[in-house]
Amino acid sequence: MGKGEDTCKKFLDLLLTDKDVEETYPDLKDILLKNTSRSPETAQACPPGNNESKRPKKEEKYQLKSQPLGLCVIINNENFMDYTKRRGTDKDAQRLAEVFSWLGFKVLMCKDQTRDKMDQALNYFASLNENSQLQEFSVKEWFGTEFIDSQQVPKHGDAFICCILSHGEEGVVCGIDWKPLSIKRITRTFKATEESALRGKPKVFLIQACQGGKVQRGVPDDLEADASPSSSSPEYADVLVAIATVEEHKAFRDPVDGSWFIQSLCQQLEERCKSHEDIETILRHVKYEVSQKEGSSESGAVKQMAEVRNNTLLKTLVLSAHLP
Repeated sequence: MGKGEDTCKKFLDLLLTDKDVEETYPDLKDILLKNTSRSPETAQACPPGNNESKRPKKEEKYQLKSQPLGLCVIINNENFMDYTKRRGTDKDAQRLAEVFSWLGFKVLMCKDQTRDKMDQALNYFASLNENSQLQEFSVKEWFGTEFIDSQQVPKHGDAFICCILSHGEEGVVCGIDWKPLSIKRITRTFKATEESALRGKPKVFLIQACQGGKVQRGVPDDLEADASPSSSSPEYADVLVAIATVEEHKAFRDPVDGSWFIQSLCQQLEERCKSHEDIETILRHVKYEVSQKEGSSESGAVKQMAEVRNNTLLKTLVLSAHLP
């Protein structure tokens, strides 16, 4: 249906190779025998309104026109309850804030959240229904060159970015109490509903956390690892999840310069958004750049491979379409 007259005819021919179909729908043969060229009978075989001109365009893009473009929420877990400190994570949070504010997003940060607080904060940002909760999560807003106390109630725009900087294990990220919150639960918090302000809008999750204890072929002293002790849309459409490392492996973070993944991501966004490249293309360059880094003086001893683990984007996402 809707793929042109020739394709429609071939499909009808194929149907007639089945005896049961032929017996049940004898009119199919009549349609084909009357005229193999374009005719009212053949046209009726393909319902009106399903022609090529009305099919979605291949290069259809998400429309990002709101001001701000949307929210960028950063959950930045630095100080854990066992006195573990994720040195360098503030550098990541700052770079993310700089880049996404430049792209036109309102950037908010929640610092040092337990598992339950992370879950509650994400539910709050998914709905933005309970305004009284804003202060409960000690939300800071990026203003110029620093994070300050946020006073204004946030609103959703045309896109949503969620950045989680924490320790993790396979399939989960950890709160500062070391309790795990599954990545699947995080993304499903933002599933489409009739009431959701983000229905049909792109939701991008950028996760800097280990996904296990394996090292991809020694960690030098100056590196730390983020590991622990249509008229309708599918519920889980319009989501992209990019993670610093593949399953079962560590993700590395420099205590001064920040993590390999986040720093590469921010650099690539700055460079490539200027030429209006889409997010999937940019993430491909991020994956390559991270894969080229060495965590040891011995070549190939310590490597990392970033991963796009889930991508249900239905359109092309260009974060910089509004830029000159």
